[in-house]
Amino acid sequence: MSQRISLNRRAPGLLKQLIELNNSIKKVAAEAGLDQRLLELLKIRTSQLNGCAFCLDMHVREAMESGETHKRIYLLSAWRDANVYTDQERSALALADAMTRLSETQDVADEVYEEALAHLTEDQYTAVGWAVTVMNAFNRLNVTSHTPVPE
Repeated sequence: MSQRISLNRRAPGLLKQLIELNNSIKKVAAEAGLDQRLLELLKIRTSQLNGCAFCLDMHVREAMESGETHKRIYLLSAWRDANVYTDQERSALALADAMTRLSETQDVADEVYEEALAHLTEDQYTAVGWAVTVMNAFNRLNVTSHTPVPE
């Protein structure tokens, strides 16, 4: 892999603001009653779709530290076929997939939106949407910069 300009290192103030936004989203999610482990699953799934090794490494570790099981992490790439996720988690994962694949679909399908609202409050839906949006931003920064996975 070629050496690239690190967007994060070249503009550390912007990265700091993105991290602060992420921290605010965690608070909004907690206030909405979302489990921190769900946020980590969303971050892992988004990073899988975007091919961000740096973020995958970080969020798998953070998910395990927050009490997530190996099995649920390993099965995340096949979440639709695995019976280890709740309906709320499935609806949030479907929303994450749809939001992350906007370049392919140009829309979040009505079925995905309606299923999300069947299992998430409006505040939870908002927190999930923001969490996925910010994770996509982190992924794009790290993939573009070829940020290496720490040894």
